[in-house]
Amino acid sequence: MLLLLHGYGSNEEDLVGLAPHLNPSLISVSARAPYELPFGGFAWFNIERGEEGIRFDYDQAWDAVRQVDALVNEIRGDYSPSAIVIAGFSQGAAMALALGLSRPDAFIGVAALSGLCGEELMPSDRESVRGLPVFMSHGCQDDMISIEQVRAAKPLLEACPVDLTYREYETMGHTIDAVCLADFKAWMEDCLPVR
Repeated sequence: MLLLLHGYGSNEEDLVGLAPHLNPSLISVSARAPYELPFGGFAWFNIERGEEGIRFDYDQAWDAVRQVDALVNEIRGDYSPSAIVIAGFSQGAAMALALGLSRPDAFIGVAALSGLCGEELMPSDRESVRGLPVFMSHGCQDDMISIEQVRAAKPLLEACPVDLTYREYETMGHTIDAVCLADFKAWMEDCLPVR
């Protein structure tokens, strides 16, 4: 199963378009963030933009992580999937990383597409994530989350003993282009259990 977490200001329909491009044996589930925004769409947590880039409301983020964790438990009870990959785009990427790294036993892979990680979202027991496959991708032309901010955050993941696949795309903006999608698909195939 693939659990998809959308970005800030979007909704659960945003990432379902990925499913037809991935392994047909996957069941894709897309979740809606809990906070409705005044201009439309939904958010996992509040963000602020400053000179140093995007800042997270970590209390809200952890509250949303707990809600997604409860959803994962419901999915396990209702569908009994053999394995789950969690993937998020933009703000959803931070969510996927936070939950995946805090519950590495629950996932066979974590994908962060065009998003960030923060020190407060890293696991307290870094050894617990040893070998967990993590895919992180970002566009060098991203005007929402700068590539410089992502490069500055990347060492946080490198300090964990995850199996990190990190990709930058020279011409990609704040999106998932065809090359990124192909890399994500290949990474997903490596994560999935052999049948």
